[in-house]
Amino acid sequence: MTDIATVLIVDDEPRNVDLLEQELAEADLRTLSAGSGEAALVVAARERPDLILLDVMMRGIDGFETCRRLKNDPATRHIPVIFLTALRETFDKVQAFGCGAVDYVTKPFESEELLARVGVHLALRREIEAHGRSKATIRALVEDGVAHGDAMIGRSAALARVREQIGQVAPTDSTVLVQGETGTGKELVARAIHAGSTRRDRALIRINCAALPRELVESELFGHEKGAFTGALQQRRGRFELADGGTLFLDEVGELPLDAQAKLLRVLQEREFERVGGSRSLRVDVRVVAATNRDLRAEVEAGRFRADLFFRLNVFPIVLPPLRERRDDIAALLEHFARSTARRLGRHCDGLAPAFAARAREHDWPGNIRELENLVERALIMSNGGALDASDLLPDRAMPGRPPGVDTASGENLEALESAHIRRVLDTTGWMIEGERGAAVLLGLNPSTLRGRMRKLGLRKPR
Repeated sequence: MTDIATVLIVDDEPRNVDLLEQELAEADLRTLSAGSGEAALVVAARERPDLILLDVMMRGIDGFETCRRLKNDPATRHIPVIFLTALRETFDKVQAFGCGAVDYVTKPFESEELLARVGVHLALRREIEAHGRSKATIRALVEDGVAHGDAMIGRSAALARVREQIGQVAPTDSTVLVQGETGTGKELVARAIHAGSTRRDRALIRINCAALPRELVESELFGHEKGAFTGALQQRRGRFELADGGTLFLDEVGELPLDAQAKLLRVLQEREFERVGGSRSLRVDVRVVAATNRDLRAEVEAGRFRADLFFRLNVFPIVLPPLRERRDDIAALLEHFARSTARRLGRHCDGLAPAFAARAREHDWPGNIRELENLVERALIMSNGGALDASDLLPDRAMPGRPPGVDTASGENLEALESAHIRRVLDTTGWMIEGERGAAVLLGLNPSTLRGRMRKLGLRKPR
């Protein structure tokens, strides 16, 4: 409910509607009106009022039948209905409450009584919605925590292969390099590896290498001593120390600057390091899982990534397939995110519209699972209930995995394609990165990740 509640008045007598509108307007309530039961069904489904005042005796379908139909429609069944009835009518209270009404007011009504009953049921609905959201949030958090054991949704052969590799490497202490496009679930794989290891009862520490300012990379990884640099007011432990005995997940490791790569290599080789500004070597027992959406072999050839570090990380590579190569899993993913997100948002969702499921299967999902999850959330926020249909949010189909307008036959490399695609999306958003209409959402990226990619590709807002 919004701060200003909306009341739908349903009465076939215009004078009654005018009087009710005046009374409710003086109480700072917004009003809508319908002159028949049939019209009320249409208005209620379209506008979703917070409460309905419904006359009993009307031409066409009467108030009882209108109420029954409102309560049978998933889009309107949660809207409280108060009946309006004249004293001279024989009002069947049992039938009224049996078809779903919450209260009734007799005509001619007293203003104080009418406003008191309307106010009570609006407040009650707010409480019910708040309680529902709280329960949904708690349930979603609990299920999210449980699901981390294996939340990889789908039965495709490509995903089965990934699960097999996780099962093979998890019980060992070997370093793992997870590779895949943005949004394919690299962190989920890292969590599954940790959960299946002997370190499962110790910490899993994550660090996004793309989000770190260059001057703070070493401090974040290895910690610093008090006074090591301006602003270092106290000693601080780095991520390697925090992960001692557990697992360190280096997300987007391909974005590390070369000088930090050299120091990371030493830790992987010798299992020891010094804090920034310190002289004492510290030893740690850490299992490393690294992830990247870049072709590290190509980065090595281009001189942007150390060859020795690549070979040290690439002990056990796992390559995640993009969603366009797992089309059989798309329906299951949509259903999973529709259920979990609806619970988290306190929304109602009655499955997927068949046309949307078919269209989604044909979409190439350049942002992969993250794009799909974001689209489902946007659709639920905009949804009026019933079956989820986000067909209008899907763009026209482009070439698989390629931004429209880019000719791959010209010999452009992957980085050029990525740069062109990001620039095109930034142009459409006016170079706005964050927010619901920002480029990060459209690309299925975290804003910090997108900024890191922009720095790497030399993309700057035109003046």
